[in-house]
Order: sequence, then C-alpha cells, then structure tokens
Amino acid sequence: MQAAKTNTIREILLMDAGTAPLFMGYGMFCIGCPGAQQETLEEACAAHGVDADELLVGINKYLAEK
Repeated sequence: MQAAKTNTIREILLMDAGTAPLFMGYGMFCIGCPGAQQETLEEACAAHGVDADELLVGINKYLAEK
C-alpha cells in the first residue's frame, strides 16, 4: 500500500492511523479538521508550506515498514 499526493489526508489516515504523527511532525495539526476530509496531501502541504514530496517519502516509508 502506498500513498500519493492526490490522496486526501483522510484517505492516508484510513490506510494507517499511525501516519498521524508524521503529519504532526511537519506542523500539520489539521488532521482532524473538516478540510482533511477533502484536501489532498499536495493541497494541505502547499497551505502549510511543507514539501509534499518529502512528507510523502516519509509516509510511504512508514507504510512499507508496516
């Protein structure tokens, strides 16, 4: 299972709730907000000034190790 920048934050959290600390580690505490239901990873990263590719690598590394 792998995440993509086009996945919503909700979709990624549903893949594995253990990804939540990865978002929070980048200052993205929006994981519980309504926007997380519709906002893609790429959109959320742009709004928070986070490198989407870097976060995605971390998320997919975490998912691969599960």
